[in-house]
Amino acid sequence: MEVVYLFHKDGKTVVPFYDYDPVLFKQFIYFRIGSWDSAGKRFVISGDGINEGCLRDLFRKRPCAIYDENSDSFSVLNFFNRPWDEAGIIPDSLSRRARSFDPARPGSPSRSPFAGPPVAAPVPALQMNDGACLAGSLSLPDLFSAGWTDRLEAELHSRKYSPKTIQAYLYYNRSFCRRTQKRPENAEGEDIKNYLSYLDKTKNLSASSMNLAISALKFFYGNVMKKNIVAESRRPRHGKKLPGVLSESEVKKLLDSEKNPKHRLLLMLAYSSGLRVSEVVALRIEHVDFKRRTVLVRSGKGRVDRYTLLSDRAAEFLLQYCSLQNITGWIFPGCPEDRHLSIRSAQTVF
Repeated sequence: MEVVYLFHKDGKTVVPFYDYDPVLFKQFIYFRIGSWDSAGKRFVISGDGINEGCLRDLFRKRPCAIYDENSDSFSVLNFFNRPWDEAGIIPDSLSRRARSFDPARPGSPSRSPFAGPPVAAPVPALQMNDGACLAGSLSLPDLFSAGWTDRLEAELHSRKYSPKTIQAYLYYNRSFCRRTQKRPENAEGEDIKNYLSYLDKTKNLSASSMNLAISALKFFYGNVMKKNIVAESRRPRHGKKLPGVLSESEVKKLLDSEKNPKHRLLLMLAYSSGLRVSEVVALRIEHVDFKRRTVLVRSGKGRVDRYTLLSDRAAEFLLQYCSLQNITGWIFPGCPEDRHLSIRSAQTVF
């Protein structure tokens, strides 16, 4: 059980942040109840206007322990606490105070919004106020615990899944629990359907991304939880689209427009050898066979090695480039030079 500790003395309430809590931090920022003390690593709530009722609403998600040094008293709020509304609705007592805050009023940034009577601030038509904007960014609690994360990671590593697949599977399972506000052991088949509908309607994910989400949930609940709740979910069909192919003149124009020899060679190899961006940036000079005009691709898609062709023009340009740049390892070194160029940098070049 997570308890928030508050220390009250001389009209100030101090909240020490021993561990970073983004949800609680965003609530403090939204309600403008104080300021962050970077030196003391704490949040200071100024003014005497904040009372027990406001604290009960603000920390209704978790227990709150308050120590008043002036009266040497100790009290605990929300021990039998209620969870937040699944829709993420802010309590009425707090939302009224947040809406009443007027940043244009002199002295408002340092004034607690809980002090004094609420004063309605005019909001122009078709314009969202800052409070509503910050409230919309409040994220739901993460109910996919560290224990389930470790078990899922161990199962994936034992089957030699790639790092990107492991990252994607962890993301979708964590997103599912956060969206449904249920722990993994309490999830049901209907929750899976509702989550997939949310990914399609709200997130507008492609069929490939939705299939990845289904695979992530099916792997976790089938292999880790030993629950068959994803079996009934049908996978979305892929749309059939014709690929866009550049003409010979367009390719020539693309290569000739790049004046940087490193970037030109990058585009030249990717096009002539049919390499993925992750493959071309990871090329080493020993992977190129100039006599046979071939390029060895190590651990391509699916961790499979393969050979591909090397054109005469690319081979000639590559020889000159390696000679001038004294290339002995990575053909496209990054920063630091012991690592290859990043995928994002190559995409930016294109």
